[in-house]
Formats: sequence, structure tokens, C-alpha cells
Amino acid sequence: MEHLALDFKPHNYQKYAIDKVIDNEKYGLFLDMGLGKTVSTLTAFSELQLLDTKKMLVIAPKQVAKDTWVDEVDKWNHLNHLKVSLVLGTAKERNAALNTEADIYVTNKENTKWLCDQYKKEWPFDMVVIDELSTFKSPKSQRFKSIKKKLPLINRFIGLTGT
Repeated sequence: MEHLALDFKPHNYQKYAIDKVIDNEKYGLFLDMGLGKTVSTLTAFSELQLLDTKKMLVIAPKQVAKDTWVDEVDKWNHLNHLKVSLVLGTAKERNAALNTEADIYVTNKENTKWLCDQYKKEWPFDMVVIDELSTFKSPKSQRFKSIKKKLPLINRFIGLTGT
């Protein structure tokens, strides 16, 4: 069954969120579940692509990584041009996904250290989004330490949480 993509008519708070993500290289977007953090972030990224931001990495809980980001790109007309590569599965599958040409690369939080280890010196992602930022709260965790080392190489860093 074919589904029709929708036109996005953002609420005022979503317009505000989109503008903040565009205007701030580091930003935390804290909205309750269901209020459009994902579509707002994707919309901002799509606009930033016209400027200097070409590739985005999303780190999310596994189920969110598998479904939510791809579903949101498919759901909205203004995002249909974005290509998403899911960096999930075995190491071989993840490497193949990283070597696929895409705008957005989505992985689960458990793969953060592995992914960071793939890029010793260079970092191909202009923008990093951590969906459910609260899962990175422990400075002792491997995922926190891994992404922290990459911060100097990350132009745009967005944290999302539904708290």
C-alpha cells in the first residue's frame, strides 16, 4: 500500500525550534514526546544543507534508530529528498551502511564507540544529533567518552530529549 507524504505546517514552537537549531551550532531541544523534535531537527538539517552542513549522524535508542528517523523522512514532502542510511546490524552491515552515499546516517547508541573508532583522524559528519541525550549522561560510559573525543571535529551538535 502506497502512502502519501504530508505537507509540513509547523506550529509556532516548532518554527522556534527549527530556527534555534539553525542559529546555534550546539543546541539542546527538550520537548515532550510527540511534539515534533525529529521533524523539526530534520527540517533544520534540510535548510542547513543549503549552507554548509552536508552529512548528519543520528545516535538514538535502537528502536528509534530503526524506525523513527526513516519514517519521518518518508512522512513529510519537504524531507523526501533526504537519503537515510541505517548503520545497524553486524559490523559488516554497519560498514556497508557507512560506505553508502547518504545525507543522514542513523545508528543506535550501543554502536557509538564502534562508530567513533572507525574514524581515527577525520570525521565525515558535519552535524551530530543525539536522540535521547539523557542516555549519554554518565561521563564514565564508553559512548560518552567516545563522542566527547570527537567534539572538536563536530561543527553542529544537537541533543534531543523528551523529558
